[in-house]
Order: sequence, then structure tokens, then C-alpha cells
Amino acid sequence: MSMTHWPYLGVLCVLCVRAAPLGRAETRYEPWYQDAAPVAIPRRLLLAAGSALFLLGSTLAAQGRGGQVAAPQAPRTPRAAAPVDLTGYWVSVITEDWRLRMVTPPKGDVSGGLPLNADGRRVADEFDPAKDIAAGEQCRAFGAAGIMRMPVRLNVTWQDDTTLKVEVDSGNQARLIRFDKSTLPPAQPEWQGFSVADWETEAQGQGLAPAPAAVGAAVAAGAPLSGSLKVTTTRMRPGYLQRNGIPYSGDAVMTEYVDRTNEANGDSWLVLTSIVEDPRYLTVPFTRTTHYKREADGSKFSPRPCEVTPPVVGRGVQ
Repeated sequence: MSMTHWPYLGVLCVLCVRAAPLGRAETRYEPWYQDAAPVAIPRRLLLAAGSALFLLGSTLAAQGRGGQVAAPQAPRTPRAAAPVDLTGYWVSVITEDWRLRMVTPPKGDVSGGLPLNADGRRVADEFDPAKDIAAGEQCRAFGAAGIMRMPVRLNVTWQDDTTLKVEVDSGNQARLIRFDKSTLPPAQPEWQGFSVADWETEAQGQGLAPAPAAVGAAVAAGAPLSGSLKVTTTRMRPGYLQRNGIPYSGDAVMTEYVDRTNEANGDSWLVLTSIVEDPRYLTVPFTRTTHYKREADGSKFSPRPCEVTPPVVGRGVQ
């Protein structure tokens, strides 16, 4: 018998067991020669033998065809698995909350749905831009939880196969979005914090998310992706949600979802949904959605340092 027939012999063994009446622990076979008693063979033994023959025969057949068993495919890197291209130059489009984003709002202005608790309001009322400058804290409004809401331009690139780099011109900041979960967070908090990411699978988008440890493995194995990038940022230095001193603390956690749309007129947009949770200053999670339009090139991308602009003169909206 050729080794290529072994898998079929294994399948035959399994089918024989399947054909036996249900409920029996063994299968009886009548011998083909005379004067011999029927043979009773345990069903589990037949199943095991059939499976072993099938696997052995398949392996030998593969070796006979190609000389060796094909090596398993290497897992896809996050860059290779990307369901959407987020790279390029993007500019924020200010179509909402103009007076809260294009200028520094009056001190104490907590409009815009900011869910500050009493401690958060107290800190906001104490805002003094001169003190921030004197303390070397002029980048407080340019931290991860505030900068993406400002009028900015972005340059998104892959730093390597597991890290997206988001450069922001205003404040000359750079965010590193890491897919490699083995990367350790910094010893000290930073303005842009420590961001880890996953490509969201279709199952996650439908609320059927696997265990966190299995997400990266699912993507590497080729699970269908929804097209969304999920980013979780921790280890942020205390900063401002708005340039008028609306605070977030070092305990804050920010979750972001990034999607790209391609319109019929040729325009492309990034839609960023951010959720900030801060048990120290916020009563509930604070959610905002920000839009960026793709630009043809980086001719308008002009990095500049953090700047503190004084609040506009006027009465804050309570």
C-alpha cells in the first residue's frame, strides 16, 4: 500500500466507528476466515488509530511530494495586517466648539459638556498661564488628552512594523502608538503618555471581544478586521483638556478609536473618538469626536514649540 493511501485508511477506520450503533463502547467485527470468534474492538481505540493513520499518512504524503513539510506561515505584523492606511498628512477641521478650540476660552469657562467635579472646577478656577510658563509647564495643553482637539496638523508614519508615529506640528509633539504589548511603560509620566494599540476585529466591533491577551493573536492569525484602530493611553503627565486650564490628572486613562473614510469626491477623513476617564477630576467619562482631512503633502506641516496664549477677555460660561 502506498503511503498516500494511509490517510484514506484512517478515515475508513473513523467511518466504521461512526457507523456502529450508538451507545456501544466497542465495535464487533466478524473475521473473514472460518472457525474464528467475532472480535470486539473498543471504539476509542479505533478512533485513535484512525486519527493517527490520517495524520501520519498526510505528513508522509506531504514529504513525498515536496521533500519536506511546508513550514507554518509567520504571524502577520500589525503593519502588514493593517485593514486601513492611516499614514499621511492630516489637518484638523474645526466645525464645532470653535471658540473653545481656536482661541483660549475665558478662565473658568467649563462649557462644552465638561463633566468636572468640585475638585476639577477648583483647579480650573486657579488657572494662571504665567505660573505655567515660570514652572516650565507650558506644554500642559499639548499633552495627549488635549492636543488632538487643538487646531493641528498630523504626520502619521510607521516607525517600524509594530509602532505608529503621530507627529503633531503644534507643540512639536510626537505620539508613539505601540502594538507590541511587551514594551514597558516609561518610568516617569510623559506629555504623550504610553499608548498601546490593537486593530479592532469584527467580533470586537459587534461586542464579541475575545480576552485582551487573545486580541493580538487573533489579528496575527488573520481574523477579519473592522477597520478601526483602538488606542489606550496611560502614564500621562497632568495636563489640560482645554487651553484655559481644564485639568486632567496623572490617573487619567484615554481610549481612542480611529477610523478612516474615503468619500466619493476623493476626500479622505480620519474620525477620532476619544474617551477620557479621570477619577480625580471628572464625574463621568468625557467623550469627544474630532475630524481630520487628508492633505496631499506635508508642505503646510510646520512644527513649532508649545505656546501659552492668554484667555480671551470675557465672562466665562458656567
